Amino acid sequence: MKLFRLFLMAIFLLQGALTFAAKVDSLDIPSAAMNRTYKAAVVLPNSYAKSKAAYPVLYLLHGGGGQFSDWLKQTPDKQLLHNIADQYNLIIVTPEGERLGGYLDSPVKPDNKFETYITKEVISKIDNTYRTIRDRNGRVITGLSMGGHGALYLATRHPDLYSAAGSMSGALDLDPKHWDIAPEFAAQIKPAFASILGPLGVKPDYYAANSVVHMADKMKENDVKLVIDCGVDDFLIEPNRELHRRLVYNGTPHDYTERPGGHTWDYWENSLPYHVLFFSKVLKGNGAMVQ
Repeated sequence: MKLFRLFLMAIFLLQGALTFAAKVDSLDIPSAAMNRTYKAAVVLPNSYAKSKAAYPVLYLLHGGGGQFSDWLKQTPDKQLLHNIADQYNLIIVTPEGERLGGYLDSPVKPDNKFETYITKEVISKIDNTYRTIRDRNGRVITGLSMGGHGALYLATRHPDLYSAAGSMSGALDLDPKHWDIAPEFAAQIKPAFASILGPLGVKPDYYAANSVVHMADKMKENDVKLVIDCGVDDFLIEPNRELHRRLVYNGTPHDYTERPGGHTWDYWENSLPYHVLFFSKVLKGNGAMVQ
């Protein structure tokens, strides 16, 4: 009888944990700019259903070769986003960026307009579907690798949309010759980059023009709070260090960290909570946190 009561209690606790947890929506977001429809995952904190408040939103971008669901499926802890959403009363949106869309409007590929898609179509859909804070005070963005570059790129070019931005292991220089990679890997990714930025070594240089490592002065002009980190064993560490040096040189406030680790989901799972802690302080200062 005692074992039976313990069994019932365990089931009750498990049901409670499942009932009072963040909810994940799968949302179709059409793009008029690209004439197609993409999916996004939307993580709603448990408190959302019981509240009438407007919520802050974290846009969380995936990396190259990935897709919108990566942050829910690839982290070792599959409840990572659920727990963060519940802890901070935060809506988390993971939009699609394709395998190498670059989160930019390609100057050479007319149907690659992910800058327009994220900044206009995704934000509009989210704000019109959920109770959100519909201005920069309640909106932050970060991502990993390609998504790290994308987050800083979008926030730097659209400071009216985001109050804070971050990058985890970001590909902050789009020219792979500045990465610590084998020649075979460089040759493998060269055609994909050429499809959205044209061939390397010709004018105009779309690689430099679209790399955030060259946007330090623009970052200084913006009132966007920045958090950047990279693992010391990551093949992208040098572009991260270079942006950090440029931001220090021109006096742009930012939070920069190097930690042990490489280009792995173990690293990003550890990194994301630091970014959200940073963002929570910004959002609190903006009066955008839900109590």
